[in-house]
Amino acid sequence: MHIVAINGSPHKDGNTYIVLQAMAEELHKEGITTEIIQVGDKLLHGCTGCACCRKSENNLCVFKDDIVNEVSLKLRAADGFILGSPTYYGGVSGTMKCFLDRLFYSSSCYFKNKVATSVAVARRAGTLDAANQMNNFLKLGQIIMPASQYWPVVFGGAKGEVLQDLEGMQTVRKTARSMAWILKSLQAASLPVPEEEKRIMTNFIR
Repeated sequence: MHIVAINGSPHKDGNTYIVLQAMAEELHKEGITTEIIQVGDKLLHGCTGCACCRKSENNLCVFKDDIVNEVSLKLRAADGFILGSPTYYGGVSGTMKCFLDRLFYSSSCYFKNKVATSVAVARRAGTLDAANQMNNFLKLGQIIMPASQYWPVVFGGAKGEVLQDLEGMQTVRKTARSMAWILKSLQAASLPVPEEEKRIMTNFIR
């Protein structure tokens, strides 16, 4: 089994990466491979809502000059994924938001019943808002989300300070182990997914 972790921080080896690496190590102990992809330092165009991806081949985004389509295909092929972001003004980093908008608009139909989670990092506050922002994408993608002892948030300002947040680091390690357990349980069960209904769309303004 394989997990892809997305680093939404502009700092390639900063606190968000340290947290994702700790989760990857726990998954490795469970026999699950992990790849961490750096997104936060890239120049990404935001979603324009053109809906080209709804009718293009392989549902790829119309913007082909960055890594979004490449990463989308990796996430579709993976058994699950982790979203990681620092907290900027009570939300995810700007680049991470652009990435998630385009990723889920083009690919959420491929993520149904995958296992995924998020983790937010901050110096002091705003992590729950950032985590919930990422979790909204996961929930609307009908993704299976592992539980842990607390919200998957870790605190630290300067590089490496997250390692001093013992509870936060323990929480994300437990989240990773829960993720591994769900993946293995799904593999062992081999049950068919629930029957899908044709979606009903209701517009309140007519």
